[in-house]
Amino acid sequence: MSPEVLSTPVGDTAKLPDRAQTRAQAARRRKALVNTARVVLLVAVLGLWELLSRAKVIDPFNFSMPSKIWDQIYTWITHGTSLGSLGEQIWYTLYEALLGWGIGVVTGVLLGIALGRIRLLAEVLGPYIKVLNSIPRIVLAPIFLIWFGLGPSSKVASAVVLVFFPVFFNAFQGAREVDRNLVANARILGASDRRVTLQVVIPSATSWIFTSLHVSFGFALIGAIVGEYIGATKGIGLLVAQSQNTFNAAGVYAAMVILAVVALVAEGLLTFAERRIFRWKPTGSDS
Repeated sequence: MSPEVLSTPVGDTAKLPDRAQTRAQAARRRKALVNTARVVLLVAVLGLWELLSRAKVIDPFNFSMPSKIWDQIYTWITHGTSLGSLGEQIWYTLYEALLGWGIGVVTGVLLGIALGRIRLLAEVLGPYIKVLNSIPRIVLAPIFLIWFGLGPSSKVASAVVLVFFPVFFNAFQGAREVDRNLVANARILGASDRRVTLQVVIPSATSWIFTSLHVSFGFALIGAIVGEYIGATKGIGLLVAQSQNTFNAAGVYAAMVILAVVALVAEGLLTFAERRIFRWKPTGSDS
């Protein structure tokens, strides 16, 4: 037995579990406080909005009110929309966003890792990528509509261009930030460039890539919605356009609420996957 263990007082050893338990209880109390504060803030904002609309302090025609928004959502759920069932519209938009997100993530990761590893390729393609990144990508949606028509392809293309760049730049930076000692040690052990990339660079860049995934899915939804808003046969974006054209403010807000719920669910799934993959990372400070 080591001298350090022998010199540790028994009382201090007994206190260690108590300290861990105290920290766990404090964390639970803080989480409960944060969740309660969030609910109170949401209820306060919605209640104030409802009161101001009913008192005509703000124009209920333009701003609507939470009760009318809920009625609109309930009507869509129970009776469907003019385009079909609400579930069909959600799935149509989600399909476009997921497909565009997947394509954008894969191409962004592959090209980002490639340019991060191959300096010549980065020097050749770097200026072109910077120019493309400087273009406001939302304005490409009408062009994609002309190219691919009213179907899902134009919305998928819009989602891809919005997702690609944040994923690409994070993957590129992650590949550049790999510990040079790890790469050197792998080469000393006889690893080829392919093995170094697959077994050292990509695992090291994974945390960078996951950081971009949280933001990029929201961009994919934006791309799908904007494309549907400009021209589509179904989808949440078309519901927004129809509601706007009929001056139905409650319908516009209802569609926004539905999109927010979809985005929150996707964010929760990504966070769960990230925690499962990065179990070794600390989740917070001990202080």
